[in-house]
Amino acid sequence: MKKIHFTILTLIIILLSSCKSTKAVTAASAIKSLSAKKVVKKHLSSNFEGETIDAKLKVRYKDKKEDIGFSVKMKIKKDEVIWLKGTKIITIFKAKITPEKVSFYSPYKKNYFEGDFTMLKKLLGFDVNFQQLQNMLLGQAVLDISEKKQKVDIVNSSYQLHPKKQPLLFDIFYQVHPEHYKLKKQYLVNQLKAQQLDIEYTDYLKKDDLLFPKQTVITAKEKSKFTNITMEVRSINFNTNLEMPFRIPSGYKEIKL
Repeated sequence: MKKIHFTILTLIIILLSSCKSTKAVTAASAIKSLSAKKVVKKHLSSNFEGETIDAKLKVRYKDKKEDIGFSVKMKIKKDEVIWLKGTKIITIFKAKITPEKVSFYSPYKKNYFEGDFTMLKKLLGFDVNFQQLQNMLLGQAVLDISEKKQKVDIVNSSYQLHPKKQPLLFDIFYQVHPEHYKLKKQYLVNQLKAQQLDIEYTDYLKKDDLLFPKQTVITAKEKSKFTNITMEVRSINFNTNLEMPFRIPSGYKEIKL
């Protein structure tokens, strides 16, 4: 698969940073002891309660061979659709993700892809669905932390949650901010395959009484390989009417993944 394809698909997994009428949320000066059950409850209650998101992002992609930057427009209708448009002078790609399927096309490459979430499983190494992708973007735990009993430790001035019984294929950890209980970081480790995926939320912004990740940094490591993606919000609005045009042009070549 060409590098541009990998970049586009990886972009579907993250994003975000600041705008003029927002303010950053600072860290708490101290952290008190809480039970895992209490931290879980507070994290779940911190979920994003807006209906729509309309953001302009600055994205930088880096690996051992490439270091590129471009702009992305991201629109989300919560629980229904994630829409992306990437540009670098010209349109590089458009993507539309719904609970049922993943679609994108590239005017630059004159090709397209339509299919289920299996392709994202190949990239990440674990099953992923629309809700989990949405959670990643919103600073929420990728898996349902209410389904399994959790343990809590204080790590890096945050509450670190992890299941008492980890999944079979990987270990997962969540570092929860002690002030607003959104995530500071979540990471998955597959020791057998020497793989690790880190999703770090370096800061949050507050606008219209809603919290949103100000900057997200994703790092994927596998033996001697690595991929780093930094996403910053240049402007953002919530609860507005969205237009999300998406139609794959005729004559484009289908990508088989």
